[in-house]
Amino acid sequence: MRACRGGQGQRWERLLHLTGAVSQGGRITEVNELVVEQVEWYDARAVALRQAMAVEMDERYSSHRSDDPEKRAAVDAALHIPTEKVLATVLVVDSEAHAVAHAVLRDLAGEWEVKRVIVDASVRGRGVGRLLMNSLADIARARGARRLILQTGNRQPDAVALYERLGYQSIPVYEPYIEAIPFSLCYELPLR
Repeated sequence: MRACRGGQGQRWERLLHLTGAVSQGGRITEVNELVVEQVEWYDARAVALRQAMAVEMDERYSSHRSDDPEKRAAVDAALHIPTEKVLATVLVVDSEAHAVAHAVLRDLAGEWEVKRVIVDASVRGRGVGRLLMNSLADIARARGARRLILQTGNRQPDAVALYERLGYQSIPVYEPYIEAIPFSLCYELPLR
């Protein structure tokens, strides 16, 4: 077992060791030890995963893109995460020290919002997303949050399925997404 490195001046530990084999599309694949790390927003691995997510989301939502500069600016503003609002940046790292998943908790008007959830395509369907999301809930709960909220889009059925399996419940679309991203799907997970 390895200890997790905490970021932002804190030590925080969480470890999952998956043993045995997992059926993946009819073939058996082994899952290695995974470590959850809380890191700085600007950690190079975190930045790289956020860039990969941006490319994937651009592909998924290309038909939703507006040529209207005001609408594009509204979307960009809704999705922007001011670094001073980041409460935690979390990675899941494999046994070879490669970051395979990423998420952020941010303060959105006093709420704990989950943002920038990405699991590398090479490890999807192996429990990495579940580990990541459960770790976010643990961090928020330990720091006194009453619930987590999140926004996703209507072209991410895999993400929606994960959130619903974890007990997230659909809620009305909230600001800043109501007008900027009308195809948003929003969820909450009560923590108390």
